[in-house]
Amino acid sequence: MRRALVAVLLSAAGASAAAADAYSVEDAAGFLNTYCLACHQGEKPSGRFSVEELRTVESFRAHPDRWTRLTVRVMNHEMPPRGMPAPELDAREQFLNWADATWREQACAADLAPGPGLIRRLNRDEYAATVRDLFDLQLDVSESLPVDGAGGEGFDNAAETLFLSPLHSEKYLETAKFILDAASKEFKSRELIFVARPGDGVTEREAATRILETFLPRAFRRPVDTGTVESYVALFEKARETGKDFEPAIFFALRGALVSPMFLFHVDAHADDPALRQYALASRFSYFLWGSMPDELLFDAAADGKMDDPAVLERLVPRMLRDPRALEFATRFVEQWLRTRALEDGGGPDLELFPAYAESEDIRSDTRLQPIFFFQHLFRENASLLEFLDSDETILTRALAEHFGMETTYEQDGEEKKISKNPEWHVLPEGSGRGGLLSMPAVLAVSSHPYRTSPVLRGAWILDSILGTPPPPPPPDVPELEEQHGAEKPKSMRELLTAHRANPACASCHDRIDPLGFALDNYDVLGRWRDEDAGGPIDASAELSDGTPIDGPEGLKQALLDRRELFIRNLTKRMLGYALGRGLTPADACSVETIVDRVGEADYAAWALAREIVLSEPFLAPAPKELMAETTR
Repeated sequence: MRRALVAVLLSAAGASAAAADAYSVEDAAGFLNTYCLACHQGEKPSGRFSVEELRTVESFRAHPDRWTRLTVRVMNHEMPPRGMPAPELDAREQFLNWADATWREQACAADLAPGPGLIRRLNRDEYAATVRDLFDLQLDVSESLPVDGAGGEGFDNAAETLFLSPLHSEKYLETAKFILDAASKEFKSRELIFVARPGDGVTEREAATRILETFLPRAFRRPVDTGTVESYVALFEKARETGKDFEPAIFFALRGALVSPMFLFHVDAHADDPALRQYALASRFSYFLWGSMPDELLFDAAADGKMDDPAVLERLVPRMLRDPRALEFATRFVEQWLRTRALEDGGGPDLELFPAYAESEDIRSDTRLQPIFFFQHLFRENASLLEFLDSDETILTRALAEHFGMETTYEQDGEEKKISKNPEWHVLPEGSGRGGLLSMPAVLAVSSHPYRTSPVLRGAWILDSILGTPPPPPPPDVPELEEQHGAEKPKSMRELLTAHRANPACASCHDRIDPLGFALDNYDVLGRWRDEDAGGPIDASAELSDGTPIDGPEGLKQALLDRRELFIRNLTKRMLGYALGRGLTPADACSVETIVDRVGEADYAAWALAREIVLSEPFLAPAPKELMAETTR
């Protein structure tokens, strides 16, 4: 529970250092006195929660759990409770921004140990990719396993949600049989498995032992002792005793390996086991950047004790990101970070209202893939992370270019060429409005209703996914937007929201959210450019809550570039949480700031972010010995 709450806290606010410095510990104490002290003091405080000791910056170290609970409840408008005097939005955000900045400051000053590594099983995508690479078998078995829920920093590889249920156990047994049946018919898989056979001078037991000595270390992603090998040889012999031939008996033993915790769970090791820790780091590295098991080079680096050598890791990062397997990383990270996974399986725009989307499989697939290939390209080429906010180039297909109303032919080296049907990197025409993430149809679709655009959803999406400062959930009594009736003149979304914001209960949040969404109003649900809405011209100008004027997508992109530190910090938190497979804790705050600073010093190069994450203390930290003992009982 604590980790989930802290994860929310760490993404709660992204104030600039100047704004945080302007708010003092005395101001925070005044906030607590005004809105919390009446109920949360004395010998019997409400909810057994007292704020009397939360009046100094040192209290963040002394009472981290209390600060976590407090800030989450304040951020979610759960405290003060309804019926009690409540702070204005600005006062609430100033307090939360100060708390966030103080967490980071205290984490660094106290030199807190990094958050613990958590024992976690492979999620279903990792399981499928591992099977593919283990057997060289082009087979996706992910659909045969239960869907994994999101946790940690919003990803489905988080240990907090990767429990092992009876349903999982049943599905793993079924899936292992299916995998080995397929492998038994595939030449490449058989070559990997049958590295020995009974023959002249080689007994069945000797051949089985050799096969398992080769297979088990790869399957378990760590060295395997003689006793472990013997236990699987015993499975082989039991199968032979029941009348199975040599090959079926081998597959029976391999099936046992595929349902072993040593296969199903990520490798981890505490500091007292330095050899195993090397293999744990190799797995952590490969599942971060490939979403699958280590290859031979990473196994060799682990065997040589080099997986925590900074010089080796710096050389490995470009190699990993340039490998085709990095597409797994791009796909899983992007679809969950940007929430574009919602477009799968019929999600997204209403197919009846938007026939252009319904009738073209190319548009639907290219829409989903564009941000993934864009991300992969930036990390493969070590481009600037700021290109996520704005770029002169992008990923295009012929279908997307036609969808955007762009020319599909271009001149290169004196020859006329046509944009390919496949995703490729292209220079954008000047004034195209198609640079960066915000103009991509996938982003514009998931931040719209299925039937119409929504400045509110788009603004909230930017605050959460780009800036890491999500707005609080709306109060339960917030009225719906005014309904439009057929006889009335249609109103634009700006007109409807202007009326909605006249309600004081709505205005405070919408003043922060809506301007970001208005700036994108020229894009329809499918990301196509439009100049009119409800029969009138679109007004894409707005003023941010801090008074910054913006006009349309280009003005918004510039405003985000001016706030690049917020974006880089949010991206760092998300990617570090994804790499660790857990939610971040207060102890990780200093590491986040260190990574942000070093990425800035590297001119925001993509490799710098990946490199600093794998060199960070939380990534390299071994699992606590107590946790390892508990999970190996």
